[in-house]
Amino acid sequence: MAGQGIHIEGLSKRYGEGDTAVLALKEVNMHVEPGEVVGLIGPSGSGKSTLLKCLGAVIDPTAGRMQLGDEVIFDNGWKVPDLRALRRDKIGFVFQAPYLIPFLDVTDNVALLPMLAGMPNEQARQRALELLTALDVHHRAKAMPSQLSGGEQQRVAIARGLVNRPPVILADEPTAPLDSVRAMSVVRILNEMAQRFQTAVIVVTHDEKIIPTFKRIYHIRDGVTHEEAGEGRALR
Repeated sequence: MAGQGIHIEGLSKRYGEGDTAVLALKEVNMHVEPGEVVGLIGPSGSGKSTLLKCLGAVIDPTAGRMQLGDEVIFDNGWKVPDLRALRRDKIGFVFQAPYLIPFLDVTDNVALLPMLAGMPNEQARQRALELLTALDVHHRAKAMPSQLSGGEQQRVAIARGLVNRPPVILADEPTAPLDSVRAMSVVRILNEMAQRFQTAVIVVTHDEKIIPTFKRIYHIRDGVTHEEAGEGRALR
C-alpha cells in the first residue's frame, strides 16, 4: 500500500453542540505526496493534536474528505469498514516517546504488528530484521528496550511504524527528547525511509533544530492550515 500519498480537503472537527461547541479544525486542506516529508507546526491549542488524531483515525472528523492514493477513506463519514485495520495497515505512528513493549526484544517489538495482521511469525521477524538493518540498529535485534540508548529506541520505533509498509507515517514530536545530533539523525532517517518506501510523512514538531530541513511546511493556527515553502536545508 506504500506510495499513495494523502490528500485532505475541507476537514473540520467540532467538539460539543450548541452554545458550547468548539470548532477545533476549520476547513483544513493538506496534501503530502509519496516520498515527501512535510512539517506541521503551530502554537499549543492550534489544532495540531486534533488534526493528527483525525488523520490517524483515532477520532471522527465532523466533515471533510480524506484520501489515501485512489481510496477515499473519509467523506463526511468513514468509508472503510474497519478503522482498527486502517490504523494497523495504512497508517504508521512515531511518537515523542518510543513506547516499546518492555518484555519483548527489539525484533519482536517491530514484528508484532505484522504478526497481528496475520503474517507468519518468521516472515514478520525477517521483515523486522530488514528494517532494523536499514536503520543501522540490527546489532541490537535481540536486546531488550531497557538496554537501548534513547536514539536506538527511537530508531526501533521508526522501524515499527514502517513495518506494515503504510502509505502514511504520522510522527508526533519525534525529536523532542533528543539532542541536536540524534534529532538530525532521526530526520535524516525519516527522509531516507520516505524515499525508499515512497511513504508520505507528516512531522508535528516544535523543534526549531529540524524545521529548516522541511521543503514544505503547514502552519496551523486556530484550526486553519496555511502552506508555505520551507528552507529544505540539506541534511548532513
